Amino acid sequence: MSAIEMQKRGGGEEDESHMLNGSVPDSLDTDKVTLEDGYDPEESITTEKEEFLPQMSSKKTQFTDFEGKTSFGMSVFNLSNAIMGSGILGLAYAMSNTGIVLFVILLICIALLSAYSIHLLLKCAGVVGIRAYEQLGHRAFGQGGKIIAGLIITMHNIGAMSSYLYIVKYELPLVIQTFMGLVVNTGDWYMNGNILIIIVSILIILPLALMKHLGYLGYTSGFSLTCMVFFLISVMYKKFQIPCPLNGTLHTEHEGLHYNGHNMTEEEEMANSMCIAKIFTVKSETAYTIPILAFAFVCHPEVLPIYTELRSPTKKRMQNVANVSILAMFVMYLLTAIFGYLTFYGNVEAEMLHTYSQVDPLDKLILCVRLAVLVAVTLTVPVVLFPIRRAIQQLIFPGKAFHWVRHIIIAICLLTFVNLLVIFVPNIRDIFGIIGATSAPSLIFILPSIFYIRIVPNEKEPLRSRPKLQAAIFAALGFVFMIMSLSFIIADWVTTGKSSGGGH
Repeated sequence: MSAIEMQKRGGGEEDESHMLNGSVPDSLDTDKVTLEDGYDPEESITTEKEEFLPQMSSKKTQFTDFEGKTSFGMSVFNLSNAIMGSGILGLAYAMSNTGIVLFVILLICIALLSAYSIHLLLKCAGVVGIRAYEQLGHRAFGQGGKIIAGLIITMHNIGAMSSYLYIVKYELPLVIQTFMGLVVNTGDWYMNGNILIIIVSILIILPLALMKHLGYLGYTSGFSLTCMVFFLISVMYKKFQIPCPLNGTLHTEHEGLHYNGHNMTEEEEMANSMCIAKIFTVKSETAYTIPILAFAFVCHPEVLPIYTELRSPTKKRMQNVANVSILAMFVMYLLTAIFGYLTFYGNVEAEMLHTYSQVDPLDKLILCVRLAVLVAVTLTVPVVLFPIRRAIQQLIFPGKAFHWVRHIIIAICLLTFVNLLVIFVPNIRDIFGIIGATSAPSLIFILPSIFYIRIVPNEKEPLRSRPKLQAAIFAALGFVFMIMSLSFIIADWVTTGKSSGGGH
């Protein structure tokens, strides 16, 4: 298949019949599409009209500087790695606040909504032949839409990068301390988290972030996912190794009280419930579960860059990449939450690895798991950096061809900024909470929906058609999630002085 055929197919199969007749489809408004992402609509139309002429042998790469060489499997690895975030460590805690049945229902709903959101993005990209989130915003709402989309992507992914480096900052010194058999942190430079994140950023993250193509990170993404699979297997294994009640945490004299006929005191009931799985429960902490699960499936800034680099790109093929990735992460999330919850029940903490450390700080398996999680989050940072760099280039250097110097400088500046943020801001959870509560619903629900409503021509789908009504409801749902998340965070500030914090 020629490069021209791949470019045409990626631009939207629904326009093929128009091209064969030599006519321009209504969905292509050449007066509004700009050249800012290197896409010339008139040139594209001319090329697609002449596609079947034998003398056509070469053409500039359309849409981006990339050539669409990434395989289906590597694309799945990259998108799965983009979905997989540090939030997996808090899913067991989320299940303890909802019960097993309610958690499974919410997880299924969020996964399906995320897949539908990606469908809307791909449909928009297919209609106008654009595979950049920012350019979809420009097509829908002009320069203002482009700026808003770019800023939201930048804020969200900087928050995600910072959360990953925070894990490195606080977990890596503990891993080194345990490997060296030290009881306390000696204060040496190699035990300083601030120094360690700089070393990790320079030696591991920066070289990967300097790759020209996101597709090349498929190998590191695959290794990152392997580390998380090891984490999952360890969680499942530990379920059968750790007894409940936990030693030193619950009183064993309360065991079996639910079999007796007498009325238990409130303290006895509480102790007894710690080792009973809740099927369905609703309490004040339950409200935080929906934002946590929504954030856990945010991968939308990476969808269009991965689509751009996909070999033989079509909407159907990219949707299959998204579906496989979401299904894989759904299974991992579900198993991690169930086995983690059934290990600790009501004792599970918001960060599950910390709960394991409370049981046995010297457990070598948990030590290896902590190291695997560190590797996984470290290798995820470059994947998250690519969409930020693309957004910056779209906003500051529109229409510029790829240039290595600019490519490298943006990556260095981004990593420097995130490192400074992690080092000098002692309590960044409040910032993460606000950014997460606004950016995640925007990227999953609001922006794809309103882009779809604005971009898909009314002649093809009227405003009152079922697809556009569904998109409108989807956007409204995003606003509800945003208001809920912000309300919970503000209420948490008022009542406890702490932020609930949202994260990827």
